[in-house]
Amino acid sequence: MLDNLFSMQGKVCVVTGGSRGLGAFMAQGFLEAGAKRVYITARKAEACLAAAEELSQFGECVALVGDVATSEGVMALVKELNEREQHIDVLVNNAGTAWGAPFGQFPEKGWDKVMDLNVKSPFFLTQALTPLLEKNATKENTAAVINIGSIAGIVGNGLDNYSYAVSKSAIHQLTRVLAKELVDKHIRVNAIAPGRFYSKMTEFLSEDKEAFEEELQSIPMRRWGESTDIAGVALMLASKAGAFMTGQILPVDGGTTLVN
Repeated sequence: MLDNLFSMQGKVCVVTGGSRGLGAFMAQGFLEAGAKRVYITARKAEACLAAAEELSQFGECVALVGDVATSEGVMALVKELNEREQHIDVLVNNAGTAWGAPFGQFPEKGWDKVMDLNVKSPFFLTQALTPLLEKNATKENTAAVINIGSIAGIVGNGLDNYSYAVSKSAIHQLTRVLAKELVDKHIRVNAIAPGRFYSKMTEFLSEDKEAFEEELQSIPMRRWGESTDIAGVALMLASKAGAFMTGQILPVDGGTTLVN
């Protein structure tokens, strides 16, 4: 039973923002678990192609360069996937951004940029890819959508990233709404709400030794997340291990939401 429980054998996966950080960790996890093919997206061609080449040591990884922050970018990605695949099994809406500024100085463009990429794009991408997701999905072999939220959407501290915190709360609710909407199509929709992980977005903190050590004291497990921490949960949600789960928000945070 365990051999098949977390297997991704034969599955076609799409991971937006998959060239680095959490996206790359999850893409690697899918490939190591036997995925037939994993598509990763990113805006920057060089980074996307380099990541796909590196990840291909674990299985077939294909770079699709494009900007899913725009409607045109979303539609271009959907068109490309429809030309390449008869169906997909897993969609990970991971691409995201943040904008920090003090209250009273927070700009409208910072609000709109974050909400567009973190909330609007996952909705319209999922909507457009639903035909591919449901094509091969059955009651016994469901397709999966995994949205990447954040504990920032759970706790009451925006840390000057106001639109980011609100966008992640919104993606959590979108997860519940889409789970109910797509359940009859045999598509499960869940979200992961990560705490602190090593990534480009958190370099400013991990490279500041004093600030880093101070923040560790607010995390009950006294560490940040590693690649396997996010990959393991994504594998569970994408495989038979999570077959009876939909509409759930899973904090992966070392216990941070217990004390914040």
